[in-house]
Order: sequence, then C-alpha cells, then structure tokens
Amino acid sequence: MDDLENAILISFESGPVEASLKSHAVSYCQQIKETPDVFRICIHKLWFCNLVQVQFWCLQTLQDVLRVRYGSMSSEERSFVRSSVFSMACLDGVDNNEGLVRVVEGPVFVKNKLAQVLVTLIYFEYPSVWYSVFVDFMRCLSKGGVVIDMFCRVLNGLDDELISLDYPRSPEEIAVAARVKDAMRQQCVPQIAKAWYDIVSMYRNSDPDLCATVLDCMRRFVSWIDINLVANQMFVALLFELILSEGLADQVRGAAAGCVLATVAKRMEPHSKLPLLKELHISRVFGLVVSGDADSELVSEVSALVTGYAVEVLECHKRLNSEETKAVSMDLLNEVLPSVFYVMRNCEVDSTFSIVQFLMGYVSTLKGFPALKEKQLLHINQILEVIRIQICYDPMYRSNLDSLDKIGLEEEDRMSEFRKDLFVLLRTVGRVAPEVTQHFIRNALGNAVKSSSERNVEEVEAALSLLYSLGEAMTEEAMKTGSGCLSELIPMLLTTKFPGHSHRLVALVYLENITRYMKFIQEHSQYIPNVLGAFLDERGLHHQNVHVSRRAYYLFMRVVKLLKSKLVPYIDEILQNLQDTLSQLTTMNFASRGLSGTEDGSHIFEAIGLIIGLEDVPAEKQSDYLSLLLTPLCQQIENGLMEAKVASSENFHAKIANIQFAIVAINALSKGFSERLVTASRPRIGLMFKQTLDMLLRILIEFPKVEPLRSKVISLIHRMVETLGPSVLPYLPRALEQLLADSEQPKEMVGFLVLLNQLICKFGTSLRGILDEVYPVVAYRIFKVIPRGDDSPSRSVTITEEMRELIELQRTLYTFLHVMATHNLSSVFLTPKCEPYYEPMMQLLLNTSCTHKDITVRKACVQIFIRLIEDWCPKPYTEEKVPGFDLKIKTFATNCCFYSVLDKSFDFNDANTQGLFSEIIKAQKVMYDKFGDAFLMHLLSGAFPSADRPQDLAEQYRQKLQGNDTGGLKLYYQSLIKNLRLQQNGNHVFR
Repeated sequence: MDDLENAILISFESGPVEASLKSHAVSYCQQIKETPDVFRICIHKLWFCNLVQVQFWCLQTLQDVLRVRYGSMSSEERSFVRSSVFSMACLDGVDNNEGLVRVVEGPVFVKNKLAQVLVTLIYFEYPSVWYSVFVDFMRCLSKGGVVIDMFCRVLNGLDDELISLDYPRSPEEIAVAARVKDAMRQQCVPQIAKAWYDIVSMYRNSDPDLCATVLDCMRRFVSWIDINLVANQMFVALLFELILSEGLADQVRGAAAGCVLATVAKRMEPHSKLPLLKELHISRVFGLVVSGDADSELVSEVSALVTGYAVEVLECHKRLNSEETKAVSMDLLNEVLPSVFYVMRNCEVDSTFSIVQFLMGYVSTLKGFPALKEKQLLHINQILEVIRIQICYDPMYRSNLDSLDKIGLEEEDRMSEFRKDLFVLLRTVGRVAPEVTQHFIRNALGNAVKSSSERNVEEVEAALSLLYSLGEAMTEEAMKTGSGCLSELIPMLLTTKFPGHSHRLVALVYLENITRYMKFIQEHSQYIPNVLGAFLDERGLHHQNVHVSRRAYYLFMRVVKLLKSKLVPYIDEILQNLQDTLSQLTTMNFASRGLSGTEDGSHIFEAIGLIIGLEDVPAEKQSDYLSLLLTPLCQQIENGLMEAKVASSENFHAKIANIQFAIVAINALSKGFSERLVTASRPRIGLMFKQTLDMLLRILIEFPKVEPLRSKVISLIHRMVETLGPSVLPYLPRALEQLLADSEQPKEMVGFLVLLNQLICKFGTSLRGILDEVYPVVAYRIFKVIPRGDDSPSRSVTITEEMRELIELQRTLYTFLHVMATHNLSSVFLTPKCEPYYEPMMQLLLNTSCTHKDITVRKACVQIFIRLIEDWCPKPYTEEKVPGFDLKIKTFATNCCFYSVLDKSFDFNDANTQGLFSEIIKAQKVMYDKFGDAFLMHLLSGAFPSADRPQDLAEQYRQKLQGNDTGGLKLYYQSLIKNLRLQQNGNHVFR
C-alpha cells in the first residue's frame, strides 16, 4: 500500500486511532484531492486497488471533482474520465485484462457510488456530449446480471438525483431533468422498456433478486414515460402472471404489483385512465389479499395496489360527467371496495394512502344519490366498521392508559390526534345515512356488552366513543326528541352495565356520553335516577381511578346545571351519597389528595350549591344544607390558620394548600345562590355567607404576603360581590384597606385594580367614599413605578418579565380610569388628596391617546377625555371649572384629533383604527358642543395652517360639526386628512 491508500484507510477507521494520526491522514487525503490530476490518480486506484475504502474514496472524489471542476476540465480529461468510468460499469475491456479490479462486483455502497458518478456525467453531458450513453449501456446488458444490476442502479440514481419530484429541486435541476427526459423519450426509452421486459422474462425464475431490481427500476420510470410502453397487452399480462405465480419469490411478485400500481397512479386525463383501469381486470389479485399472510411483503404490496386502484377509480368518478362513465366507474368501485375494506380492517396500509381522505371522497359521491342502494348501504356499514377498528386502542397499552403513565399519556395524545379525522368521517356518514349509522353504533354497543371484560376494554371504549362523536353533529331538537335510534341508544347507555368499566378509558367516555346527551334526559326525566346512579356510584365520583373521579366532579356539575330544579326531590339522596366524598375533601390534607388545577374537587361544591341554592328548596332545609357544607369548610380554614402559624417551613405550604382549597370550595358553593335570594327572599342565607366572608378577611391580616391565599381571597370577594350585592358594602373598606396595604408589587396592584373595576361597575357612585380614600394611594404607587413617554415599557424592543408586569399594570390602569370616568366618578380625580396625581394622569392620557401601539388602549383614553370634558365643562361654558383643564383640552384637540390622525401610521383600512377614529370624531363633536367656534378656531389656527388648508376649510368644517350627521362628518374628516397627507408629501413630523 502507498501513502494515499494508508491515509484513506486511517481516515475511514472508526476504531481507536490516535487523533493526531487521523487528522494528518485526513489532511493528506484533502491535499491529494486538491491536486489538478487527482482524477487520474482515482481512476488508476479504481482499476488496480481492491480495497473497498479506497474505491469509495476515489469514486466520491471523482464525483466532487466533476461537480466542482467540470467546467474547467479539458475535453481530453473529460473523455478520459467518461470512458474509464463507463468501462468499469459495463466491464468493457475488463475480460481481456485479468489484472484489473471489477468495481461492479464490490459491495453495495461502492456500486451505488459508481452509479452516482455516472449520473453526474449524464447531468453535464447528456445528450449534447455523451448522446450514446444509454444505448451503449444496453449493448452490454448481455454480459449478465452484474451489468444489468449496474444499469438499474444508474437509472435509479438518475431518478433519485435528478428526476423524482419527491425531493425539492432547484430551477437549474428542473431544467436539466426536462432536458434528460426529453432526450431519453426520443432516443432510448422504448428500448429500455423492451430490455426490462426481456430481462424479467429471462431471470424470473433463476435470479429473483435481479428481477425484483429491474421491476423496481421500471416502477420509478412509469410516471413520466409513455404509458403504452408498459400498459400494453404483453407487459400487463407479464406483470399479472408474475403477481399470481405462487412458485415465484414474494419479492418478485410484490415488485410486479408495484409496477401495476405505478401504472394505475400515472397522471392521465380521466377519460383515458378509466378504460385503462377497466382493462386491468384488477379483481384477479383480490384473492391474494384475503388468503395471504397479512404481515407478508406480498400482501402489503398487493394491498397498496388495491387501495391505489380504488383511489384512482374514485377520482375518475368525480371528474367524469357522463352517465355512462359514472356507471362504469361506480361498477369498478363496487367491485374493488370489499377488498379495500378488508385491507383497511386487517392489513397495514401504506402511510401514503389516506384512509379518511378516500372514504370521505366515496361518501361524498353518495351524497348526490337520491336513495342509497343495497350495495351502497353495505359499503356504509363496512366504512363504519373500518372506523370502529381504526379507533380501537392497542391492548398492549391497556395498563399504561389506565394508570396514565408517561407511555399511556403519549399513546392517548397520539390516538386523540389520529381519531380526529375518523370522527369527522363518522359524522359525515351519519348525515348521509343516519339510520344505518345509529343502528351500527347500537350493534357495536350490544356486541361490546356481550364480550368478555378481559378482552374488550378497547372495544367498549371504541363503541362508546362512536356514540359520543355521533352527538356532535346532532341538533338540539334531535337530542331532545331522541330522533332515530337515540331513543333506544340513550336508555341503553344508562341502563347497561358495561364490562371494563373499572378501566379509566371506559369510565371516562361513559360519563362524557351521559353529559353529551343531557338534552334527551332533560325531556325524559324518568332517567334522572339512572344518571345520578352513574355519577354517584363506583362508575363516577366513587370510581377507583382518581383520574375518573376527578373528571366526574366536573361533569356532575355540568349535569346539575342542566337539570337544576328537577334534582330537588333527590337532594337528600345526593348529599347522602356524597357524604364520604365531602368529608374526605374537607378533612384530608390537600397534598395527600393528589388533586390540583381545575380538577381539585371544588366542582362538586359548585354542583351542590347549584342544587341547594334553588328557591324550590324549602328555606329551613336550605339553611341546614348550607350549614352542613359551610361549617366543615370554615373549620378547615380555622384549623389551617392555627396550624400554619406554628408549622415548620416544610409543612407550611401543605397547611396553606388546605386553606386555599376551602376558600375555593366556598367560592364554588356560593355560585348556586342568586343575589335576590340571599338579600331579599332569604336573608338568613346571606348572613351565613357574610359571616364566612368576615372570617376569611382575617386571612389577609394574618398572612398578608402569601400570594396563593391572597389571590383566592380576592377571587372570593369577587364572587361575594355578585352573590351578596349591596349588602357586601360594609365589608369592603376593611377588605380594601388590607389588600391595598399589601399591594406593593405590580402584579398585586393589577389584582387590586381588577377588583375595584368590578366594584365600580357593580355599585357605581356608592363607592365614591371608598375611592376618595383609595385612589390617592393607588395613583401614588402606580405613577411611581410606571415609566411614561419614551420610557414606556410598551415601546421597548426586548420585553423582560418585569416589563411585562408593568405593561399589564399600565393596561389595567387605563381600564380603571375608564371605568371611573364612565361611572360618574370623575370628581374623585379632583379631590384635594388626589391633586398631586392630576397632572401625571392627564399627561399619561394625552400621550397614550396619541401614540400608544395598542389602538384599543388609545380608544379607551379618548373615551376618558370625552367623559372628562362632559363632566368638567358645563354648558354654556363661561369659566374654567378645573384649573389647567382648558390647556389639556387644547393639547388633546391638536395632538390627538389632528396630528395623530394625520400621521401615516394611522391606518384607515384597519377595523380597530376605524373604531378609534369614530371616538375622535365624537370628541370633536363634544368639544364643539361645549366651546363652539372657540374650539374650531383653535384647531384651525393651531393645526391646519401647517397643512396648507384651503380658505373655505373653516366654513365646511363648521357645517359638518353643526349637523347631526356623524357619519357624514367622519367621511368628510377622513377625506380631509387624506388630502392633507398628500399635500404634506410624507414630510409631516408628528408633534
């Protein structure tokens, strides 16, 4: 071995090699690669070196040289490479020289690389330089299987590297591919097709590997060669003979099926394709699918052929219009569909074949039929069976799905995504053949019930999932009346003991079904006991699987919301059945329950509240029921507060979690009680909630800095405002004082402002006294932390978490100011305590109304200004009521109503901007109404002169402002602004 061979071997070595040695070897190889005559070195090595690593390196280097240096090589150098490589591929001249190495007899990776070098030459030289490459190659095919194999590799490489549209191509590659294909069609494709036929006929028994290779090569080319070269009597007969010959190797039979599939899938006009599909007599292969091993390669290939054929027939049916051709295509479909359904039910279908897409297409063809025939109804049933089988979980994941471990969660997510389209198909079928679909689901449920529970958890779940999905497409009226088989299906659902109910999947979909069909149960109240039984026994709230019982809490609440007063006779029974659940929720440590988030158990309290909060419940009993629930919850809070005070740091969060849950439960419980009931008709109930609220406010005093508790208490105050109405007012000063005292961070201030907004919206001017005390503190804290003007966080490019909180606080402040202004509370801004914050507030509103990126925020600020003008500027306007406000109005009129609109960033084509523009027009109307011509002259003198206004502008504008046509004023002003923009010619700078 010389130095180059040694270096190549070292560079390819994957074992332990000294790093410096390997690096030196790689550098040496690269150095040789860059020499001008490296191609001669490579050719020499290929002829005389039998080391496969050296052969591969030389072929790779040759390919790189051709790709990079082809344009700079001389014609002699190109000819040398061309003749040498071709001789290697075709064994041309090798027989007379035994000392030469036969590269084509090397390993697969070397042969493939040799084919790629030839493809690179074809890329540059065919047909202009090397016109005879394919013809010359075919003359050498008689040398046997080695050369035939290489010829196929070259054709396959040509498909991979240049022709196939399965890979993205550059415009240059697309142009070269067109050039090569056009030349091949004109020169040699018929000869190549004849060669395929002859080789397959000759080697079908003696060399199945070679025969399969040739057929696979042919399959690749069918898409772009003349279809008559393969779709002729001779070739089709050979292909089907191969497919049906039991003595042949499966790989040959499968490859022949692939060629027929390529023929079927070739892009053609439907009027030409339909006769071709008919002449294939595809029914000849149906038996292979049914009788063969579903896992065999042959059955897989034939299945792909059958399904591909069905897709093409269906496409012809959709695109052809004549009655005759539609009849022919429908006959072919009827012939192939049973085999397609068998494939879908029993075989692995190629991923390129979309089951749902095909079946959707077929069902769509049935929509146009006035009535479905018996055969089509049979097909509908088979489609439904395909759906049922496809949506079944694999039993191997049964335990994972029950415990919902990592594997189970992944499988459930995967199946949820996979099922989406199948359920869409089910609902589509349900619309085409509703009775057939409902009968099928009824039978599926019946069969699932009869099967043994050991093996049919998945079947029961699938049948129940079909029923659930069916309901999505049903109208409310159909649900109520139980149209079709629903009047049988829903009672069957409620009265049947389904096997496998202990499994999480079955239990969940069962409860979801009951909830889905509650409209029927509302109209047929005789089934209410069945519903309650399902939720209250081991199938629901008492299910052994915690995932089921958690979900049951929520679903039971939804059921209660729908049934409400109809459940009053069952209250005692419900509470009795829930006694252990409620006891568990109010006594156990929150952490040990393993509950969190939206399924923490609080929904069960909301459900009970919805029932016992009805006026249909006798007053005495209602008080007893509420006391029965509130007492342990309040006790849990009392105990939690005492225990948290002395708890270690490790146990503190667990104790706090117990208090949190109790607050959430009280909150949920109160949702069932209306304001009218607790304040007017049954004040005793209101008193019980007030006492609870009074106790809960202690939490803010004892644990003011515990954010989870604080947020839960605020949430409860929100709820109590809705439940207790004005009677909550006496409790607010103390609560707000404590909350405000501890609202120092932006996030805390946001929560506080949201609560204030609700209170103002609910109680309006009744809150003025409280706001007189609260607003100065709020304004002080917010204006101290919120940057204004160019430092506003909304203008920053990079948003940190701190900035995000400030932006949220700023937005909430705008809402708060808007709520105050629009609820007749603007006088609060003018109190002596608030005087220091008047100027910052006005400056913020002025800047925001003109420049804020969020149009909705700008709109809110304009609305605030409108209300302030209406409140603080009496008509007729004789003197300034609020010192300095006149100047603010003038600034607002100039900057917001004129310059901000004139700026090109003000997009009149945007819907939100149009909303802002409408408010700006309203502001102008209000200002003109208050100040008359004084406003008009200010605007004209302060703004319009810079815009080269016409002389009659003032009069036109006055007329529009005086009129009652706000829409006309808006159109006029918009037109005016657009004209002024044109006059400015883009030179306007926003002031």
